[in-house]
Amino acid sequence: MPALIPTAQTARVVWLGYQPVPVEKLVITSKPLAEMQLTFAGLEGEVHAGLTRPSCSRVTRQHPKGTEIRNVRQLCVVSAEEMDEVARDMGIERMDRERLWACVGASLVLEGIADFTHLPPSSRLQGPDGVTLVIDMENLPCQEPAVTIDKALPGQGKGFKAAAEGKRGVTAWVEREGVLRLGDQVTLHVPAQRAWRG
Repeated sequence: MPALIPTAQTARVVWLGYQPVPVEKLVITSKPLAEMQLTFAGLEGEVHAGLTRPSCSRVTRQHPKGTEIRNVRQLCVVSAEEMDEVARDMGIERMDRERLWACVGASLVLEGIADFTHLPPSSRLQGPDGVTLVIDMENLPCQEPAVTIDKALPGQGKGFKAAAEGKRGVTAWVEREGVLRLGDQVTLHVPAQRAWRG
């Protein structure tokens, strides 16, 4: 029996980004791309690429910081609609959309799936050539985008964490290699299981 269900939900790739600078430098600036060649390690040369990574503050209750673990956050995927809401709530609608996407370190910006940040973990996003991304979990708002936004618009970055709560997108990793291009449609596949009642 299939464990994943293809849905009628699709999204269009409206932006692809490459983040060459580590977040420790407190400057996140993704560079726009026309296409993204994805391998099992993610996007070659990108700061989050790799089959493994050192654990960070998000998983210190499971692994001491710096422990080598599987890299399930190769990509940062955000919703164009949710980022528009974040900009509005921060009062920075005047900021160019693509500049905001770069400031939050987006790898992939999609348009067309509602409540994107809350897609079930382990859902898949599949592109035209079969390239498949697995959603790991919600990407919680952090301070680095706020610092970067503040450099672009002095005094405006401090509102990022609150505005991005529940709208920061998801982290993802590559399950099947392939290419994503601007304008591509990706299809959502969700796990065939009921919600946890724990």
